[in-house]
Amino acid sequence: MGEDAMLSDGANRLAATVRGVPRDHPIALVQSHSLPALVGREIARRILAGQLGAGTKLNEADVAESLGVSRGPVREAFRALEASGLVRLEKNRGVYVREVSRAEADEIFELRALLDEFAGRRAAERASKQDVAALATIVERMDEAARRGDADDYFDLNLAFHDRVVALSGNKKLGELYRRLVNELSLFRRASLDHAASLPRSAAEHRAIVERIAARDGVEAGRLLHEHAAASRDRARHPPEPAAPPAPRRPRGSPSGRPS
Repeated sequence: MGEDAMLSDGANRLAATVRGVPRDHPIALVQSHSLPALVGREIARRILAGQLGAGTKLNEADVAESLGVSRGPVREAFRALEASGLVRLEKNRGVYVREVSRAEADEIFELRALLDEFAGRRAAERASKQDVAALATIVERMDEAARRGDADDYFDLNLAFHDRVVALSGNKKLGELYRRLVNELSLFRRASLDHAASLPRSAAEHRAIVERIAARDGVEAGRLLHEHAAASRDRARHPPEPAAPPAPRRPRGSPSGRPS
């Protein structure tokens, strides 16, 4: 049985047989999520990872078979994914991974910039030393991913960084709205970060944001986050060209490149 096919069986078995474990134990986390929620999280993971591209039709029966579950939990997961902005349900046609037009993406980026600015101001007021250290750790890992040119790892860390800043704002409604906007922009953001040339600049922007949050400079932290969102929009509109490979080195002693 493959990993996907074990999803339902493992979740149900663990939830039915394990009792009395600490709430932060991994098994307790499985118990705390319904099967539709687990199915939805797996489909969302595939969408955000780029495994299911924009416009892809999702067949209820095929998804259920691939995950080893009945169609009911998949149907419920689709409804939740529609509410989160990742899929669209079309009557008598089916379920599709959301496609966001360039014009709609621009509008979302503008709104996200305003929310980022607010979150940055609040985070600078509320963040503890431990919170700042956690953000700094994420940025260090982003630097490492940028040096490797690992866009997939960088993309995940980028999401984690902004999720944490928004959480530090202490505004739950902001978190709900922000997550939907990030979901809708996921394919655009991934396209802009898939180019290794963008990663070091993006990492530097995040580092400057952490410095201002650490200094409790809410105005400047908000401004940098607003500018970062605008820069993300520009990178999505005009992804940089991949760097040209270096020219082959000529052997020493011959201007023509031929051995002397």
